[in-house]
Amino acid sequence: MSSAAAVLTRDPVRDGRSAPSRITVAPVTPVIGAEISGVDLRQPLDVETFAEIRQAIRKWRVIFFRDQDLTNDQLKAFGRNFGPLTPAHPISEGLEEHPEIWEREIGEYRVRRTETDTRPVGARPPRDYKGWHIDITFVANPNSYSILYGVSIPAYGGDTLFASLAAAYEGLSPAIKTLVDGLQVVHQTSSYDAGGPSRAPRRDGRSIGPFVSLHPLVRIHPETGEKILFLNPGTTTHVAGLKERESQALLDLLYGEVTRPEYAARFRWAPNSLVVWDNQAVAHAGPVDYAHFGETRVVRRITVAGELPVGPDGFRSRPIEGELFNILG
Repeated sequence: MSSAAAVLTRDPVRDGRSAPSRITVAPVTPVIGAEISGVDLRQPLDVETFAEIRQAIRKWRVIFFRDQDLTNDQLKAFGRNFGPLTPAHPISEGLEEHPEIWEREIGEYRVRRTETDTRPVGARPPRDYKGWHIDITFVANPNSYSILYGVSIPAYGGDTLFASLAAAYEGLSPAIKTLVDGLQVVHQTSSYDAGGPSRAPRRDGRSIGPFVSLHPLVRIHPETGEKILFLNPGTTTHVAGLKERESQALLDLLYGEVTRPEYAARFRWAPNSLVVWDNQAVAHAGPVDYAHFGETRVVRRITVAGELPVGPDGFRSRPIEGELFNILG
């Protein structure tokens, strides 16, 4: 064999050298978020490139791509790299020809805010904590990853915030960690989910709820083994086994930790931007300023199937009411 041939067949791993990176990863904060470039998501991903993307999301929790002009089929093909896709939502229907895709328009957020602001005095509004939430935790097996694609984006405004639930747990004192490690919380469909504008019977015959599930307050991340603070300002109603005032005080404390600015990254959208986040370890809020602009904003989301969360004590999430979030088949 010639020396040139020897160079071409050399294995960089066996030689003790790292293979050249196929993507560029640019962190946006020290805690969470990284922008990925150097990859065209319209094309099928080879194993090595996707492994680097997977490594980036495990480290940075949420990753951002720019200038990805994707069809609906290309969006779904990219999502399937992470695992089987779910229906668009347990309650709302997806696009007719693409039941995996949930399309959101800014007007839905305005309707929700109007309904909240016009409630009679003394009627307790839904607890939204400025819009922070984890996707679809009212089912016992929430999705593992969420993928959001910008279709029609305003020139400014409509940003999304992302926060690390792993950092939120790590920031707790040892005594509070010991307390929350053994607790469970009830998650259920919110009043908006239960009675929102798109609650006609589904074309696919699936149930539209209601959904109620019991989850560990702290979950073990199934891929990294980390402890994750797992509560959802949008759907967590109470801590099981505590008195109402105890439950509310603890939830308020923990929501304050989840939404601390030092655990968060803010993403400014542009047309053809795509965001992937680990829904097992990330809360998000957005669009955070929808009440202040009138331009069109349309995004499309797909979700990857997840498993039943497991707590540090071995407690496994279970449904109280409603079916699991099954994949399309």
